Formats: sequence, structure tokens, C-alpha cells
Amino acid sequence: MNIATQSLIKNAKKFKNIILRNPFAQYKKDLHLTNQPFYFEGENGKAVLLIHGWTSTPYEVRRLGLFLNEAGYTVSAPMLKGHGTFPKELENVHWKDWIDELKEEYFRLRSKHSKVFVGGTSIGSSLSILLATEFPDINGLLLLATPFRIKMEKLAVFFAKISRLFTRYNKKYYPPTFGASTTVTRLISYQTYPIDSAFEVFDLIKKVREIVEQVKQPCLMIQSASDHVVTKKSLASLFDNIGSVRKEKKYVHRAYHTFISDIKNESIFEDILKFIKSL
Repeated sequence: MNIATQSLIKNAKKFKNIILRNPFAQYKKDLHLTNQPFYFEGENGKAVLLIHGWTSTPYEVRRLGLFLNEAGYTVSAPMLKGHGTFPKELENVHWKDWIDELKEEYFRLRSKHSKVFVGGTSIGSSLSILLATEFPDINGLLLLATPFRIKMEKLAVFFAKISRLFTRYNKKYYPPTFGASTTVTRLISYQTYPIDSAFEVFDLIKKVREIVEQVKQPCLMIQSASDHVVTKKSLASLFDNIGSVRKEKKYVHRAYHTFISDIKNESIFEDILKFIKSL
């Protein structure tokens, strides 16, 4: 057996360990990391900027970050303003604040790497799309659980406006099937949120729909077939409207909206790595 083959086998074992690692068990070991950004230095001269979702933290994409880093990539996941502390910190935060933060991190990665890929989950995916329209030199996009179309969106906005007359905060809802108290997504997220921040999210989603045809980078889009937040046609609508020539879409099954931190048995990590390598 030659050295190259031995190296491939060794790396395959590393990746398998990360993929098969129980997310909840790992979470209990990583409590000191759950509200921290991360930066993993790579060795292949390429980087991936990962963006967490609204009310969550970078830990949401940490397992994916470790997997990509062991494949040689530098991986950075900053903490978006207002996250990782208390829900009240989201008050008076505009989605443009998040874009400004991400621009700084993108510039840092671009200055040191020949290729930079950008991806995120949920609102992190929406922010990735906005970045792609501003920076054509982004080499590829990973769009996970993109909220292109929210279920009963107009009704949700209407009731949020009514609720705002009586309270400044709302509580999250989790479907019984996929919202178990041991899901990492739930454990690391704010369980209440400022209603005004939800309006920021709605504005961001609308903005993405307006500019998505300007995106030209290759993109991989993945959504849960059981997503209780976005419509069933959300992924198809994104796929049809995005301006990319090269684009791929995939569904995962029996998973919560933001599935990436809890996924166990599907080949999502491998699909993402394969896509990036193909570029």
C-alpha cells in the first residue's frame, strides 16, 4: 500500500468519525464552545465562510466546519451581532449590520486564500446570497434551509404586527416530531426573540427574492422535506429564480428546518465537500 493510499484511508476515517459523532453527546462536551465563533486554519489555500442562522450561534455549523477543515480548508464562522448572549441584544440590530460584519470577514479570508466559498443555514443562507451579489469573486455558495418562501408569510407578518401591540417578544414554536429538547439547534438558540427582529428577518427574505437572479456563482441548495418554516416549494422557487448556471438541489428527510447541526445519517457533509471540490 503506497503513501497516498494510506493518507486517503486515514482521512476517510477522520471524516467518518465526525459524521457519525452523536450531535447531542458532542454538544455536552462542547458547552464552553456553544456561544463562540470559530476559525480553523487549513492547508490547501482555500477557505469557507459559514454563517449561522437567526437567534442561533456559530456552533450550529461547527461540525460541518470541522469536517471541511480536516479536508484541508480554512473555515471561519463569525458570531453575528446580537447573538450568543441574550435575546434583548437583538433589539435595534439591522440585517445590514450582519452584512457589514460578514464583508469584513470575507475580505480577511480573500486576502489569504485563492478561493473562498460562502454558505449558511436559514438566514445565514439568505445573507450568503446577498454577499454573492456584492462579490462576484465568491467561488461557490452553500445554501442550506434557505427561507425563500415562508409558510403563510403574509399571515405571519400580520399576526406579528398585532402581537407587537401587546408585547415586544414572542416565543419559538417547535414541531413535536423534530423539535425534541435534545436537538442541538434548539439548545443553542434563543427561545424567545424580539418581534422587531423578526421583522428584520422578513425584510431580509424579501430583499433576497428581489436580487436572487443576480447571483451567478455555482450553488448547492439543500432543504428538509419536512421543513415547518418554509413552504414545500421554497427550494424549487429558489432553484428556478437564482441566476446561477451551475446549481444543484437536494432534500433531506425527517429533519428540522435548520438541520445541519443535528443531521446524523444522511450524506450531507460528503455532498457539500464533493461540491466544493468540484469547483
